Amino acid sequence: MNYFSFYKDGKALYCLIFTSILLSFSSSFAKNPERILHALLQQHQVQGTITDGTTALPGVTIALKSKAGSNAITDYNGQYSLTASPNDTLIVSFIGFKKTFIPVQGRAKIDIKLQYDTTTLQEVKINAGYYTVKESERTGNIARITSKDIENQPVTNILAAMQGRMAGVSITQTTGAPGGGFDIKIRGQNSLRSTANNPLYIIDGVPYSSDPIGYSQTSTIYPSSTSPLNNINPDNIESIEVLKDADATSIYGSRGANGVVLITTKKGKTGSTKFTFSSSAGAGKATKFMKLMNTQQYLSMRKQAFLNDGISQYGAADYDINGKWNQNRYTDWQKELMGGTSQINDMQGSVSAGSEKTQFLLSGNYHQETTVYAGDSKYKKGGVQFNLNHLSTDGKFQINFSGTYNIQDSNLPAAELTYTAQSLAPNAPALHKADGSLNWENETWQNPLAMLNAVFKAKTKDFVANTTLSYKITPGLTLKSSFGYTDLKTLETRISPSTIYNPIYNVSSSRSSLLSNTTNRSTWIIEPQINWEKELYFGKIGFLAGATFQNQNSSTLYQSGAGFTSNSLIYNLAAAKTITVLGDDEIQYRYQALFARLNYSFQQRYIINLTARRDGSSRFGPGRRFAAFGAAGAAWLFSNESFLKNSSWLSFGKVRGSYGTTGNDQIGDYQFIDTYTSSGIIYNGTVSMQPSRLFNPDFGWEINKKLELALETGFLNDRIFTTASWYVNRSSNQLVGIPLSGVTGFAAVQANLDAEVENSGLELTLRTVNIKRKNFQWQTNLNLTFSQNKLVSFAGLESSTYSQKYRIGHPLNIALVYQLKGVNPQTGIYEFEDLNADNKISYPLDRQKAVSLNPRYYGGIQNQLSYKQWNLDFLFQFTKQKNRLTPMGAAGLMSNQLAGAADAWQHAGDVTPYQIYTTGKNSQAVNADFYYSESDALLSDSSFIRLKNIALTYQLPLHLEQTSCKIILQGQNLLTFTKYKYGDPEFTAYGFLPPLKIFTAGIQLTF
Repeated sequence: MNYFSFYKDGKALYCLIFTSILLSFSSSFAKNPERILHALLQQHQVQGTITDGTTALPGVTIALKSKAGSNAITDYNGQYSLTASPNDTLIVSFIGFKKTFIPVQGRAKIDIKLQYDTTTLQEVKINAGYYTVKESERTGNIARITSKDIENQPVTNILAAMQGRMAGVSITQTTGAPGGGFDIKIRGQNSLRSTANNPLYIIDGVPYSSDPIGYSQTSTIYPSSTSPLNNINPDNIESIEVLKDADATSIYGSRGANGVVLITTKKGKTGSTKFTFSSSAGAGKATKFMKLMNTQQYLSMRKQAFLNDGISQYGAADYDINGKWNQNRYTDWQKELMGGTSQINDMQGSVSAGSEKTQFLLSGNYHQETTVYAGDSKYKKGGVQFNLNHLSTDGKFQINFSGTYNIQDSNLPAAELTYTAQSLAPNAPALHKADGSLNWENETWQNPLAMLNAVFKAKTKDFVANTTLSYKITPGLTLKSSFGYTDLKTLETRISPSTIYNPIYNVSSSRSSLLSNTTNRSTWIIEPQINWEKELYFGKIGFLAGATFQNQNSSTLYQSGAGFTSNSLIYNLAAAKTITVLGDDEIQYRYQALFARLNYSFQQRYIINLTARRDGSSRFGPGRRFAAFGAAGAAWLFSNESFLKNSSWLSFGKVRGSYGTTGNDQIGDYQFIDTYTSSGIIYNGTVSMQPSRLFNPDFGWEINKKLELALETGFLNDRIFTTASWYVNRSSNQLVGIPLSGVTGFAAVQANLDAEVENSGLELTLRTVNIKRKNFQWQTNLNLTFSQNKLVSFAGLESSTYSQKYRIGHPLNIALVYQLKGVNPQTGIYEFEDLNADNKISYPLDRQKAVSLNPRYYGGIQNQLSYKQWNLDFLFQFTKQKNRLTPMGAAGLMSNQLAGAADAWQHAGDVTPYQIYTTGKNSQAVNADFYYSESDALLSDSSFIRLKNIALTYQLPLHLEQTSCKIILQGQNLLTFTKYKYGDPEFTAYGFLPPLKIFTAGIQLTF
């Protein structure tokens, strides 16, 4: 039965409900007793199944025109049941289908077939931040994915769920280690500062800071400091909207320069109490390893290096070839040290219910993941979410509350084993002795497993809450206020105990050390708003105005301890002989703003949207703290014109455009004022202070100007739907450090630089319904982005310290390299282009070739197929790009090399891609190898097509009312097609773990 119910123990609640019913009934009865009594006597149960003609439709709303009975929601089998009068009418509504009116006519069973409505698909409400807008009427560029896309992916980070699914959104995974982060760029890099290109994240209306919470000296297992985004549980998310152009982002002012990511969590829905439980288990392995030399190739290289250098006797430390190590032993150290299998376990549970006026959702989740490294390292994550929506009886007052609390617990190796695995000689000794103890091979090597005793631990607790109160003064006038709060606490430690050394040396705990990072961050925000809408004879007008008051407090404490009395006390700083405070910061960020939006729609054909925001930030100088931003967006729905309205082939057509400005204040706090730090030097018993930053009262905003034109078309009842968006963004007034003369005592002063960066591109999307039959449906979604980034202007670039980092007319992300000519057949040494013709290779005169490292284009293609109870969803991600391979050192040293380096020069006349081997004695070869590492030789095509995600689900045919069970198989990063020979093409940072390929199996039960 699909009516709302409570359980037997709620006696007090029963009394309240029963009293309310009596009062309501008595009021109605007094007005028309005969009609009410007759209706109650004649009411009966009506039930049936709702389909689209082929498959059952869950979640369909069935209401009564008379409102005399109870409403209902279809269950997972499309079945419904409600109480109705014989002469009543059922009102059936569902997104994507035409609203249907069905007379009851005394029937007890009514099966209903709904008709698709393409115009309804265009009426889907899109979250635009401070307001919602119909898909067909939006004038801005907003990309969207929903829980249906997210739940098909075995991921723990929201950015992983977005990869390959949105045009204009480039996301790269930075490590395969659990709890690692992702790099995101929405329409390119706007700022010269690499740390100032993050988008604004909003969770249920609350800004969520993406600033790192880790300390680079503590979280060394990650390429960059720990990101807080892992605290957000993807399974709690209902939808993610990404705002890209000026029309969509300017209402966020200074915070929207790099795009806005709106995260909406799941809410309770009207209907009977529903329980959902899911559990899955899986495994993960590294996607691809570098192809390195085997023992035969490696020893041949080493021996040849000694011959080339004229050395006839091996050194005492050359264990790999002097006989100390087995010459016939081979170990693939990549597989040995990071080729294990990660075990992944997930559990989710939720309960939800709701009446017409009140709905709630309570859910919990737990995730556990081991690593692919040796040892028993683990990453754990869990949390709870609660959501409550309530609407008053008169429909005027509404309250929405959402709160999430998540905990992360990392216990990982402190040192990345990937670098060791890629450089260790393939004939290095075994890791263990026969008795299972670590093998030190007569003190000839540092056993890499000993480094597992150095541990990185991190525990993060994160609370996000938001309450929205709204009151409808009149049908078109609403007052609303949002109150948000976040609280994040993290504690990181990295230990280096004495047990990482060979026991024979008797290293005591006096050599043990600890690094710790304690970070606390809390934010509150209040946003009062007023919203007015009015339907006019010739159109519709809407006005939104509001204010933002935000405060963020952050504190960080970095400490180290050394010389412990015992390793069992290594986490207790009080037990350390020496304690050093590396940093102790208290930071406050304040932000205030006024914003407004005016929207006008004329006859559902012509739409104009104007937005404005006045921002104030504490991060700027006294006279530059406030700035104004705004945008204008317009759209023409030409498919609603009389000459196209009844077109048999064109179901939707819209031209839209926007222009406006946003700002950027991602510069850190207190950058404009004189600051002092502790020098660490004691004078007369007092620790002295020293200046660390110069005052600059003119320190102001970066400005980002955005222009966009787009075309959206739907054909054949939207079975084919396309969008094409062209954009140009220009960011000026760049906030960077301006270099100063050394005589000033400061290396730079923070200031606005006269430089301009441009991002332009073309975004294409295509959605097609290929097949729609009774038992089989097939839909395809394609997104493709062509993007360009370039430095348009930079005053005084040639004479600045940035002269060897940027080039006018080229992207910001470039590599300035030497140009390799090849290997000299006579000398066997690399040769390079001598650009200034001075008969020598020198820096920077000959390192001038600029090569873009930005992707030329990227995108994804998703297919969704369903056959009866089976559903298959898979996504291919693709990127056309070049990447720079990290150098591995001169070939011939006691370090493994790429397998291709076996084809090296040996004799005069040889034509080879690699130069002569050397032990380091040949200075010409060593210098040439350095130039080689900075040349175009290490630039490689790393384009790829990857089966990013695949999900297969089977709905068990239980035929039980309100009960469903699904079997789910999921995979991530399963197949990669690429010509790249140096490991994983997506992730090219040498010395860090590549992404994992993951396969999981699970079950979901709803009742």
